[in-house]
Amino acid sequence: MKKMKNLAAAAVTVLAASVSAQASADNKICVFDILGAQGDAYGLMKDYAISATKMGAAVELKAYTDERTAAEDFKAGQCDGVMLTGMRGRQFNKFTGSLDSIGAIPSYAVMEKAISTLANPALSGKMVEGKFEVAGVAPAGAAYLFVKSRSINHVDKLAGKKIAIFDYDKSQAKMVQKVGAQPVSSDISNFAAKFNNNAVDIIAAPAMAYKPLELYKGLGNDGAIVRFPIAQLTFQLIINKDKFPAGFGLASRKYWDSQYNRSMRLISKAEKDVPGTAWMDLPSDEKLGYVVLLRDARISLTKEGIYDPLMMKLLKKTRCSIESGNAECTQNLE
Repeated sequence: MKKMKNLAAAAVTVLAASVSAQASADNKICVFDILGAQGDAYGLMKDYAISATKMGAAVELKAYTDERTAAEDFKAGQCDGVMLTGMRGRQFNKFTGSLDSIGAIPSYAVMEKAISTLANPALSGKMVEGKFEVAGVAPAGAAYLFVKSRSINHVDKLAGKKIAIFDYDKSQAKMVQKVGAQPVSSDISNFAAKFNNNAVDIIAAPAMAYKPLELYKGLGNDGAIVRFPIAQLTFQLIINKDKFPAGFGLASRKYWDSQYNRSMRLISKAEKDVPGTAWMDLPSDEKLGYVVLLRDARISLTKEGIYDPLMMKLLKKTRCSIESGNAECTQNLE
């Protein structure tokens, strides 16, 4: 009997040691940043790693300059979490992956309120799909059209033009086809080079990409950045919830909500650093045409199952809470 008790005690000791080792082991997070460990997204994650310990998880970061590889390594279990763009993250959570839908977030004021809403515990259920949980969302800036010629200043002028699209985002191809343009298969790693080398006439990118990706080369003397946001890009942190303590996801989302202003300072600086001569403003009477075009396409893509309908309703409600005079606020289209 004494021998059995000794064996049982030994087993408990071994089990406790195993649990302790697992608890102290770092959770590896793959971080996509086009500039690797030198980029702003990675910089935000370094501070996050420090704060994560207060939430109950030790975090180890691994930088990736190839977003597809980061996502694949996460799916293969080589990372316990991944930081990537919302468009690529849609495969893990369609609800938050629909934040980047075309025209749904027309301003940073709407973006701020949307991200704050996502940190509400009432939406915790929508943050989880299977073993994946969205542990935070950060703004990455408005996506603007970079055009080779300032003559491309109207929706009708998009017809026949070559536009770079990302293969994994079905909404881009459908949108390009809708305006009669020619989609050119690209990836986040090569779309800028295609623009700079004249392989495409138009790309969509945030101002934060202007200097690092040398997009001024593609603009040349005749090109411009159309100052009209066609979408709001995000960085999203996705984790394997089984690898983190209970409640970690919600605490993490609240952390990222608290970092909104810091992210916006980076975005604002990038937009201010773009020379004023590079921007092109749309005539005010043409902006409505773009708004309607994007809205109709967004509704169609939601019906096709690409965008999450609840997120579309939430974003409409957010838009109307800020600009209640918009025509859509009295319509029941989304």
